[in-house]
Amino acid sequence: QVQVVESGGGSVQPGGSLRLSCAASGFTSSIYDMAWFRQAPVKEREGVAVIDTSTSRTVYDDSVKGRFTISRDLNKKTVYLQMDKLKSEDSAMYYCAADRNGGIWYSTSSYRYWGKGNRVTVSS
Repeated sequence: QVQVVESGGGSVQPGGSLRLSCAASGFTSSIYDMAWFRQAPVKEREGVAVIDTSTSRTVYDDSVKGRFTISRDLNKKTVYLQMDKLKSEDSAMYYCAADRNGGIWYSTSSYRYWGKGNRVTVSS
């Protein structure tokens, strides 16, 4: 049974940092994309970053380029999202998504498995 479980998040002041973790288990293949999405109140879920876990190739949304870093630990089957220089507009529920089916990386329909989400709040 495939499971995707996020951890981390919390509250931080503007300019601060947080790290999210996403542990994936139950996959029969080690070759799959994993991504982070976020959803703020009354907004649609949007793609933040994606990583190819076999090549480590990454893509970021323009809004987080230079501030967020997605990475993976193959041994731990875990993907991380390091978030630096956080802004109030980064406040949202953050979701981990796994196993892209070849679709557009920032489309929610491109992923088969999802975590339940972790809240990130950036406020002074």
